[in-house]
Amino acid sequence: MATDTVTVEVTGDAGAPPVRLRCTDSGGDGPPLLLLHGLAGHSGEWDALAARFTPTHRVVAFDARGSGASTRRPGDVSRAAHVRDVVQVAHDLRLPAGRLVLVGQSMGGITALLTAAAHPELVRALVLVEAGPDGPSPSLPETIGAWLDSWPVPFPDAEAATAFFGGGAAGRAWADGLAPGPGGLHPRVDRDVMVATVQENAHRDFWDAWDEVRCPVLVVRAGKGMLKQQEADRMAERRPGTRIAVVPEAGHDVHLDDPGAVFGEVAAFLAEVDRADRVDPTDPEAAV
Repeated sequence: MATDTVTVEVTGDAGAPPVRLRCTDSGGDGPPLLLLHGLAGHSGEWDALAARFTPTHRVVAFDARGSGASTRRPGDVSRAAHVRDVVQVAHDLRLPAGRLVLVGQSMGGITALLTAAAHPELVRALVLVEAGPDGPSPSLPETIGAWLDSWPVPFPDAEAATAFFGGGAAGRAWADGLAPGPGGLHPRVDRDVMVATVQENAHRDFWDAWDEVRCPVLVVRAGKGMLKQQEADRMAERRPGTRIAVVPEAGHDVHLDDPGAVFGEVAAFLAEVDRADRVDPTDPEAAV
């Protein structure tokens, strides 16, 4: 199935220029999945997972504001702005309200969580990949800035970039997020924009939003990732029924390290959601 590339414009505040979001859309009549990548990433990170879902689902992904081929230096990088982007993409691409499954990794997962909390009428189910509501993280902006400063830019070629980012599928995906420029490959993202994007996380947590989520939730945790078991356990305690899955040998970019395992967990979760939707709560034999 061919995938279309489209641009969605989000109007800026107080006369600011619109933010342009590059989206990919597999089309079709299947249930819609909207995939949200993490900080400094790009929508192509989801290609391996998207390929597994396109036979049965309409799969949409987009480069977040400030990332990929979307507007590089947007004026507003707040979590609220990222939520507005999700709502605008869903509206412009006519993704049916109440049927949308949001899948977000890392910072994309925070956006997905906040969208599900603020727009319950839009979201049917939520998948958080290596993402949770814990915080605040006061050192995060400094950590992200130092990480981006460590990139040996320009990279001479894709092979060197892949090696720098750890090799394998994850390293290749990060290398794919670079763009040709003077002397080699350069980041598409602006360092200061990325640091600004995580400023909100330095000062708050998102447990209030977590408590507002009403749809079914799957949390995918990597055994070698950043989302710790204690946080996942607390999520399940505060919201009974939350499904927790662990991919033991994967790192934070679990969707790249082991897309097959992530697909299996998400597919099983969505099958469970489908079964629950078919149960008539007024039928005492339905749950037997």
